[in-house]
Amino acid sequence: MTNMERLYKVSEVAKILNISTVTVRKWIKSGKLKAKRIGKLWMIPEDELRRFLGEKGEEIRAIIYARVSSHKQKKNGNLDRQIERLRNYCSAKGYKIIDIITDVASGLNENRSGLRKLFEYVKNKDVDVVVIEFKDRLTRFGFEYLKQYFESYGVKIDVVEETEKGYMEELIEDFVTIIISFAGRIYGKRSQKFQKIKKFIESEIYG
Repeated sequence: MTNMERLYKVSEVAKILNISTVTVRKWIKSGKLKAKRIGKLWMIPEDELRRFLGEKGEEIRAIIYARVSSHKQKKNGNLDRQIERLRNYCSAKGYKIIDIITDVASGLNENRSGLRKLFEYVKNKDVDVVVIEFKDRLTRFGFEYLKQYFESYGVKIDVVEETEKGYMEELIEDFVTIIISFAGRIYGKRSQKFQKIKKFIESEIYG
Protein backbone atom coordinates (compact mmCIF):
# COMPACT_ATOMS: atom_id res chain seq x y z
CA MET A 1 0.00 0.00 0.00
CA THR A 2 1.48 3.35 -1.04
CA ASN A 3 1.52 6.30 1.29
CA MET A 4 -1.04 8.94 0.50
CA GLU A 5 0.35 12.26 -0.63
CA ARG A 6 0.09 14.89 2.05
CA LEU A 7 -2.26 17.77 1.27
CA TYR A 8 -2.02 21.19 2.88
CA LYS A 9 -4.91 23.52 3.64
CA VAL A 10 -4.83 27.07 2.31
CA SER A 11 -4.37 28.36 5.87
CA GLU A 12 -1.38 26.01 6.40
CA VAL A 13 0.30 27.15 3.18
CA ALA A 14 -0.33 30.79 4.10
CA LYS A 15 1.41 30.22 7.44
CA ILE A 16 4.37 28.42 5.81
CA LEU A 17 4.84 31.21 3.24
CA ASN A 18 4.06 33.95 5.78
CA ILE A 19 1.39 35.49 3.54
CA SER A 20 -2.39 35.91 3.73
CA THR A 21 -4.91 33.22 2.80
CA VAL A 22 -6.34 35.72 0.30
CA THR A 23 -3.01 35.75 -1.56
CA VAL A 24 -2.81 31.94 -1.59
CA ARG A 25 -6.30 31.75 -3.11
CA LYS A 26 -5.30 34.35 -5.73
CA TRP A 27 -2.30 32.25 -6.71
CA ILE A 28 -4.45 29.14 -6.99
CA LYS A 29 -6.98 30.97 -9.16
CA SER A 30 -4.26 32.36 -11.45
CA GLY A 31 -2.50 28.99 -11.73
CA LYS A 32 0.63 30.19 -9.97
CA LEU A 33 0.06 27.53 -7.30
CA LYS A 34 -1.60 24.24 -8.26
CA ALA A 35 -4.23 22.84 -5.92
CA LYS A 36 -6.84 20.08 -5.73
CA ARG A 37 -10.49 20.66 -4.98
CA ILE A 38 -11.55 18.41 -2.10
CA GLY A 39 -15.21 19.05 -1.41
CA LYS A 40 -15.48 22.78 -0.74
CA LEU A 41 -11.79 23.17 0.12
CA TRP A 42 -8.69 23.82 -1.94
CA MET A 43 -5.83 21.53 -0.90
CA ILE A 44 -2.23 21.94 -2.02
CA PRO A 45 -0.19 18.74 -2.60
CA GLU A 46 3.16 18.54 -0.80
CA ASP A 47 5.06 18.05 -4.08
CA GLU A 48 3.52 21.26 -5.45
CA LEU A 49 4.44 23.17 -2.30
CA ARG A 50 8.01 21.89 -2.57
CA ARG A 51 8.12 22.94 -6.23
CA PHE A 52 6.83 26.38 -5.33
CA LEU A 53 9.38 26.75 -2.56
CA GLY A 54 12.12 25.88 -5.03
CA GLU A 55 13.48 22.90 -3.11
CA LYS A 56 15.87 21.79 -5.85
CA GLY A 57 19.11 22.10 -3.94
CA GLU A 58 20.26 24.97 -6.15
CA GLU A 59 20.95 28.51 -5.00
CA ILE A 60 18.70 31.14 -6.48
CA ARG A 61 20.18 34.64 -6.28
CA ALA A 62 17.48 37.22 -5.63
CA ILE A 63 17.35 40.99 -5.57
CA ILE A 64 14.53 42.74 -3.78
CA TYR A 65 13.36 45.90 -5.52
CA ALA A 66 11.10 48.17 -3.47
CA ARG A 67 9.79 51.62 -4.31
CA VAL A 68 7.58 54.35 -2.88
CA SER A 69 6.66 57.57 -4.65
CA SER A 70 7.38 60.11 -1.92
CA HIS A 71 9.58 60.80 1.10
CA LYS A 72 6.36 61.14 3.11
CA GLN A 73 5.56 57.49 2.40
CA LYS A 74 9.10 56.49 3.33
CA LYS A 75 8.85 58.47 6.56
CA ASN A 76 5.56 56.73 7.37
CA GLY A 77 7.30 53.35 7.13
CA ASN A 78 5.72 52.21 3.85
CA LEU A 79 9.08 51.39 2.31
CA ASP A 80 10.33 49.42 5.33
CA ARG A 81 7.11 47.40 5.52
CA GLN A 82 7.32 46.65 1.80
CA ILE A 83 10.89 45.40 2.21
CA GLU A 84 9.93 43.25 5.19
CA ARG A 85 7.11 41.59 3.24
CA LEU A 86 9.48 40.88 0.36
CA ARG A 87 12.11 39.50 2.76
CA ASN A 88 9.55 37.08 4.16
CA TYR A 89 8.53 36.04 0.67
CA CYS A 90 12.14 35.35 -0.36
CA SER A 91 12.71 33.38 2.83
CA ALA A 92 9.64 31.24 2.13
CA LYS A 93 10.78 30.60 -1.45
CA GLY A 94 14.31 29.74 -0.40
CA TYR A 95 15.87 32.60 -2.35
CA LYS A 96 19.28 33.95 -1.37
CA ILE A 97 18.95 37.74 -1.13
CA ILE A 98 22.09 39.30 -2.58
CA ASP A 99 20.90 42.91 -2.51
CA ILE A 100 17.96 45.12 -1.59
CA ILE A 101 17.48 48.02 -3.98
CA THR A 102 15.13 50.89 -3.20
CA ASP A 103 13.89 54.04 -4.89
CA VAL A 104 11.89 56.99 -3.58
CA ALA A 105 10.52 58.27 -6.87
CA SER A 106 7.58 58.13 -9.23
CA GLY A 107 7.06 54.94 -11.21
CA LEU A 108 7.04 57.19 -14.28
CA ASN A 109 10.63 58.25 -13.61
CA GLU A 110 12.88 56.15 -15.86
CA ASN A 111 16.07 57.66 -14.43
CA ARG A 112 15.82 56.19 -10.93
CA SER A 113 19.21 55.40 -9.37
CA GLY A 114 17.94 52.12 -7.94
CA LEU A 115 16.49 51.06 -11.29
CA ARG A 116 19.81 51.81 -13.02
CA LYS A 117 21.62 49.69 -10.44
CA LEU A 118 19.13 46.86 -11.02
CA PHE A 119 19.79 47.00 -14.77
CA GLU A 120 23.52 46.58 -14.13
CA TYR A 121 22.88 43.42 -12.12
CA VAL A 122 20.70 42.05 -14.92
CA LYS A 123 23.14 42.90 -17.73
CA ASN A 124 26.03 41.33 -15.80
CA LYS A 125 23.92 38.22 -15.09
CA ASP A 126 24.65 38.54 -11.37
CA VAL A 127 21.06 37.76 -10.36
CA ASP A 128 18.53 35.00 -11.09
CA VAL A 129 15.29 36.59 -9.92
CA VAL A 130 14.05 40.11 -9.14
CA VAL A 131 11.34 40.16 -6.48
CA ILE A 132 8.79 42.98 -6.44
CA GLU A 133 5.51 43.37 -4.57
CA PHE A 134 3.44 44.74 -7.47
CA LYS A 135 4.15 45.32 -11.15
CA ASP A 136 3.95 49.09 -10.78
CA ARG A 137 6.68 49.09 -8.13
CA LEU A 138 9.04 48.47 -11.06
CA THR A 139 7.28 50.69 -13.61
CA ARG A 140 3.88 52.29 -14.16
CA PHE A 141 3.89 51.44 -17.86
CA GLY A 142 5.69 48.95 -20.09
CA PHE A 143 6.10 46.17 -17.54
CA GLU A 144 5.92 43.43 -20.20
CA TYR A 145 8.80 45.05 -22.12
CA LEU A 146 10.98 45.07 -19.01
CA LYS A 147 10.00 41.48 -18.27
CA GLN A 148 11.05 40.35 -21.75
CA TYR A 149 14.31 42.32 -21.49
CA PHE A 150 15.18 40.74 -18.13
CA GLU A 151 14.30 37.26 -19.42
CA SER A 152 16.66 37.76 -22.38
CA TYR A 153 19.43 37.76 -19.74
CA GLY A 154 17.96 34.74 -17.96
CA VAL A 155 16.48 36.80 -15.13
CA LYS A 156 12.96 36.19 -13.87
CA ILE A 157 10.71 38.85 -12.33
CA ASP A 158 8.74 37.40 -9.42
CA VAL A 159 5.65 39.51 -8.69
CA VAL A 160 4.23 38.71 -5.26
CA GLU A 161 0.82 40.29 -5.87
CA GLU A 162 -0.82 40.65 -9.29
CA THR A 163 -3.01 43.65 -8.51
CA GLU A 164 -2.51 46.58 -6.19
CA LYS A 165 -5.37 48.16 -4.32
CA GLY A 166 -5.18 51.63 -2.89
CA TYR A 167 -2.15 53.83 -3.49
CA MET A 168 -4.43 56.59 -4.80
CA GLU A 169 -1.97 59.10 -3.35
CA GLU A 170 0.77 57.72 -5.61
CA LEU A 171 -1.45 57.85 -8.67
CA ILE A 172 -2.23 61.49 -7.95
CA GLU A 173 1.47 62.28 -7.52
CA ASP A 174 2.26 60.56 -10.83
CA PHE A 175 -0.49 62.57 -12.51
CA VAL A 176 0.98 65.78 -11.08
CA THR A 177 4.42 64.71 -12.35
CA ILE A 178 3.04 64.35 -15.88
CA ILE A 179 1.34 67.77 -15.84
CA ILE A 180 4.40 69.55 -14.48
CA SER A 181 6.63 67.76 -17.01
CA PHE A 182 4.46 68.90 -19.92
CA ALA A 183 4.31 72.44 -18.56
CA GLY A 184 8.11 72.46 -18.33
CA ARG A 185 8.42 71.43 -21.96
CA ILE A 186 5.93 74.04 -23.13
CA TYR A 187 7.14 77.06 -21.14
CA GLY A 188 10.66 76.04 -20.16
CA LYS A 189 11.56 74.98 -16.61
CA ARG A 190 13.30 78.28 -15.86
CA SER A 191 10.45 80.47 -17.02
CA GLN A 192 8.32 82.47 -14.59
CA LYS A 193 5.17 81.05 -16.19
CA PHE A 194 6.28 77.49 -15.44
CA GLN A 195 7.16 78.33 -11.84
CA LYS A 196 3.70 79.84 -11.30
CA ILE A 197 1.95 76.80 -12.79
CA LYS A 198 4.07 74.40 -10.74
CA LYS A 199 3.44 76.33 -7.52
CA PHE A 200 -0.31 76.46 -8.21
CA ILE A 201 -0.60 72.73 -8.96
CA GLU A 202 1.42 71.71 -5.90
CA SER A 203 -0.58 74.03 -3.62
CA GLU A 204 -3.89 72.65 -4.95
CA ILE A 205 -2.86 69.03 -4.57
CA TYR A 206 -0.72 69.08 -1.45
CA GLY A 207 -2.17 72.16 0.27
